[in-house]
Amino acid sequence: MRRSIKKVLIANRGEIALRVIRACREVGVATVAVYSDADRGALHVLQADEAYRLGPAPAAESYLRGELILEVARRSGADAVHPGYGFLSENAEFAEACAAAGVTFIGPPASAMRVLGSKTKARQAADAAGMPRVPGSVTGLADVAEALHVAAGIGYPVMLKAAAGGGGEGMRAVTRAED
Repeated sequence: MRRSIKKVLIANRGEIALRVIRACREVGVATVAVYSDADRGALHVLQADEAYRLGPAPAAESYLRGELILEVARRSGADAVHPGYGFLSENAEFAEACAAAGVTFIGPPASAMRVLGSKTKARQAADAAGMPRVPGSVTGLADVAEALHVAAGIGYPVMLKAAAGGGGEGMRAVTRAED
């Protein structure tokens, strides 16, 4: 059974937070903003029903501190956290910490984040579900010979992606076998 959300803490800043505030306002849900010292006078802080300081300007000392955000949720009585995007939005441990604290995480469950956070696991899940997808390997490639074999089966051009690259880092278009 789903419970009704009465107050949302927005664990983000700027335009992202403003959009969540507007959406909450439309459905009659109270909002709690959080801010770093650099964002003290920001519009999202002024527009929210309540606002709480997280800490100094660096995100690592404020917006990325899940334990501080959950402490503010407890103090403010927020029964849900909306992470926006970036920051903690794809952090499975934070989603689990919210659940453990009895706070609804507005986003995908931690299990989905773990599967979809890995390109190979996401491809395997898509195959298991019978979903269509772009052709390619569903496992990491061991060496250049294996990469050449897979590329030959797909046809050029191919996109080669480093297993640990993030945000597009480590991706290379390969237009011919010699490359």
